[in-house]
Amino acid sequence: MTNNNPNNSWQSSIMAPSANVDKLTPTDSRVQHCFYTIPGSKHNVTYHYLLATPRGSSPPRATVLLIHGFPDLAFGWRYQVPRLTSMGLRVIVPDMPGYGRSTAPEQLEAYSFKTVADDLAKLVRHVQGKKEGEEVEKIIIGGHDWGGVVVWRFALWHPEMLRGVFSVCTPFMAVRDAYLPPEVMVEKRLPNFGYQLQFGRTEVDEFVVGRERMEAFLRGVYRARRDDRKPVFTPTHGVHLDRLEPERIGQSPLLDKEEIEFYTEEYLRNGIRGPLCWYKTAKINFEEELELLKLGRIRVTVPALYIGAKRDVVLPPVLMDVMEEYFDDLVRHEVDGSHWALWEVAEDCNRYIAGWVEKLLKEQKPLKASI
Repeated sequence: MTNNNPNNSWQSSIMAPSANVDKLTPTDSRVQHCFYTIPGSKHNVTYHYLLATPRGSSPPRATVLLIHGFPDLAFGWRYQVPRLTSMGLRVIVPDMPGYGRSTAPEQLEAYSFKTVADDLAKLVRHVQGKKEGEEVEKIIIGGHDWGGVVVWRFALWHPEMLRGVFSVCTPFMAVRDAYLPPEVMVEKRLPNFGYQLQFGRTEVDEFVVGRERMEAFLRGVYRARRDDRKPVFTPTHGVHLDRLEPERIGQSPLLDKEEIEFYTEEYLRNGIRGPLCWYKTAKINFEEELELLKLGRIRVTVPALYIGAKRDVVLPPVLMDVMEEYFDDLVRHEVDGSHWALWEVAEDCNRYIAGWVEKLLKEQKPLKASI
C-alpha cells in the first residue's frame, strides 16, 4: 500500500550519509574563514564565508558560489567543496544572513531574495578583487533548500554574472503577479509546507533557547528519534515543541557527534530567530519581485541544472515538472536520497554537478560581465 502521509514518509526516508566521499571537517585547513561587510548595506550585514582554492599556482578555471538553506550552514556543502576544488575551481560558501558567523539583522528586509542576491553579487566582486564598474568573471552558482530559491532568483536578478546555475532538491518557483498568503498555499496546494506556517510565527524562536534545546532542535530536525520513536519534526506540523526534551532525543543519523556539536556552537552565535526570518518574508519577496515582472525577467536564460531527490517529501521532484517552461537550457537528474541528498548520496550529487560543470567549462570560454 502506498504511504501518502508526508509525515510518515519523512521518517521512513532516512538514509546514512555517504561514507566514501571526501568531505570537509569543522576545522579543515583546506578552507579559509573570511568576512566581508556589504558596502552601502542599510542592514549593516557582514557575511562569513568559506573560501577554497585549488592546489597549485595556476589560476582557478572558474568560481563556484554555493548557497545553503535551513537549518544549515556553509558547512552543509562539506561533501561538495573538495570535489569542486579538485576540478581546479575556486569555491565560495557563505553563511547566509542569520546563520553561523554571519550577522543576523533585525529587519526582515535583509533576508529577502533580492537583498541577498544583491549582497552575493557584491561578495563575488570582492572575492575577485574588482572595483565597482570593472568586469568580473562570470560564475557558477548552486543552492539547496532556501539556497535553491536564492540561486534561481539570482539568475533572474543578475543573469549577466552567471555561466550557469544549479539547484539540489529545490524546484524553480515562478514569479507571481498576485500575492498568495502562505496559509492559503498550505491549505489549498502544499499541505507538506505546514511547517512553514509554524516557522513564520514566533513560538519556535521563543522556545529554542540555550544549548540543550538548540542541540535537541538540530538533532530532531536532522531526523533523530525520541526514545518513544516519535519524531521531533514533521512536515505538516513543524517542530513538536512538547517533544523537544533533550534527554529523550537520540543521535542524528545524518551528522556525527563532532558535526552536531559544531552546528550547535554555530547556531548559538545568533540563536534561531535569524534563520527563521527566512520564513517570514513572503510578502516582502512578492512586492520586490513585481519589478521582475516589469522587466520581463521571469525565465532562467543561463544553462541550468536541477537535481531532484526521490525521497524528498517536502520538495518532491514532481514539483519541477510544471516549471520546465521557464528555462532556456535545463538539465534534470534524480538521486535516490531524501531532502539531505547532498550528504546521503553525495557521490551521485557530485557526479551530476561535476559532469554538468565540466561541460559548461568546455563549451564556454572564460567570460566576463560588467555589473
